[in-house]
Amino acid sequence: MQFDIAQSFQSPVVRVIGLVIATGLLFILAQEVRKIPKKLFALMATAFIDMIGLLMIIPIIPFYAHELATNGLDVGPVHFGIGMIQAILVSSFTVAQLLSAPMWGRFSDKHGRRPALLIALGASALAYLVFGFATSLVVLFLSRVLQGAGGGTVGVIQAYVADSVAPEDRARSLGWLSAATNLGVALGPVLGSVAISIGKSDLMPGSGTFALGRAAPGIVAALLCVINMWFVHRYLLESRVHHEVPAGAPPRLSSRAALWRVITHSAEPASRLILIYAIAMGSFQAVTAMLPLFLEARFQVDETNIGYFFMYVGAISVFTRVLILGRAVDHFGEARLSRYGVAFLALGIAGMPLSNNAVSLALAVALIPLGTAFTFPCVTSLLSRVIGSGERGLYMGMQQTFGGVSRIIFPLWAGFAFDTLGTGIPFYTSAIAVLATVFLGLGLDQFVKPKPVMA
Repeated sequence: MQFDIAQSFQSPVVRVIGLVIATGLLFILAQEVRKIPKKLFALMATAFIDMIGLLMIIPIIPFYAHELATNGLDVGPVHFGIGMIQAILVSSFTVAQLLSAPMWGRFSDKHGRRPALLIALGASALAYLVFGFATSLVVLFLSRVLQGAGGGTVGVIQAYVADSVAPEDRARSLGWLSAATNLGVALGPVLGSVAISIGKSDLMPGSGTFALGRAAPGIVAALLCVINMWFVHRYLLESRVHHEVPAGAPPRLSSRAALWRVITHSAEPASRLILIYAIAMGSFQAVTAMLPLFLEARFQVDETNIGYFFMYVGAISVFTRVLILGRAVDHFGEARLSRYGVAFLALGIAGMPLSNNAVSLALAVALIPLGTAFTFPCVTSLLSRVIGSGERGLYMGMQQTFGGVSRIIFPLWAGFAFDTLGTGIPFYTSAIAVLATVFLGLGLDQFVKPKPVMA
C-alpha cells in the first residue's frame, strides 16, 4: 500500500513550518555561537559552504540517473536496475575517496591542512561542472569519481579540529563542526531546488531565450566552491604545528603499515574505533543512498520535494549537535554516549520501512540524525586521544579509508536488495550491522581520562 504524502508538501502550512524551522536554526546558532572557540569559526564556515554545495547535488543524483536510464541499464546479459545504478554512483564516489583519504592525511601531516583543503575544493568545483553538463551515465559516473577524489579530506578537517582544541573538548568541537555541516545539509537541498527553478527559467532579456537547464545546480555548486577557496585562502589559518622527530624515535607508520595494523590488531582501541566508525558509516550511507528511491516508491516523493526530508534531518542534526551533544558528553562521557548513538541509529533505520504514515516516518527519521550526532563525533574524538599528534592526520585518513570500504560494500548490497529482495531489506540489514558495533565499543571508557580537578 502506498501513501501519498508528497502532496502535503505543497501546502502553505508546510512551507510556513519550513520557514519557522530555518528561523529557529538561525536563532539557536546566534545564541550558541559565543561558546564556540574563535579558531574554529573559519573552519566551520568552510565546512558549511562546502556541504551546501554537496547537498545541492546529492538528493537529485538518483533522479538524474533515472532520467538517463529510465528502464535501468543492460551490460551484456546483466541488467542493472535503478537501485543498483544509484548504488554504483554512490560507490564510485566512495572508491575515489577511499583511495585518496590516506594520501590527503599524509599530505596534510607533511605540508599542512590548509593546502590540502584548497586543492580538494578545486577538484570539487570541477566535479560539479562535470555533473551539471553530464548527458550520459558514464559522465555522471566520472563526476562522482572526481568529487570523491577531492572528498578525501574529511580526515584532514577532523585533524584540524584535533590540532586546535584540548583533548577533552574535541567531541564538543567536532559536534560544532558537524552542526555547521548539517546546517548545510538542511539548506543545501533548498538551494538546489532554487537552482533547478533557475535552470528552467529564461535568463535572456528580450525576445531571445537562454536557460541553464539541468546544468544549473552543478554551476551554482561550482561557484560556491570557488567562493569557499577564496574564504579558505583568506581566513583559514594553518593549524598544523611542525614537530621535529627526536633522534632514535621509531619511524612513523606508512599508510600501508597503518592499514595492515588496523586489520591485524583489531583488538586495539584505535582499530576498534575505526571499525565502529566504518560499519556505522557504511550502514548510514546505504540508507542515504536508497532513501530517495524508497521515498519515491513508498510515498511518491520526487526531486521537487525531496529537499524537505533533508532539511528536516539537517535541522534535527544541528539542534542536537549545538544544544545537546556537549552537555551529553559531559554527563555520559564519549564512550557511553557513542553506544547510545549506535542504538538510536539502528532503531531509526529499522523504523523507516515499518512506518505507515507521516507521523511514524517522521519519528523514525528523527532517530537517525540523533544517532549520528552521538556516534561519529564521539568515536572520532576517542580516536584522536589514542593516536599521537604526529600520526593524527594519517589515522584520521585511515578512518575514512575503512569508512570508504564500508561505503562501497553497504550501498552495493542495498541496491541489490532494493531491486530484488524488497524495499525494506536494505534498512533491516543496515540496522542489524549498526547494532552489532555496540560490542566493539564495550570497555572503551577506560581510555577517556577525566579532567583534572582544580583544588
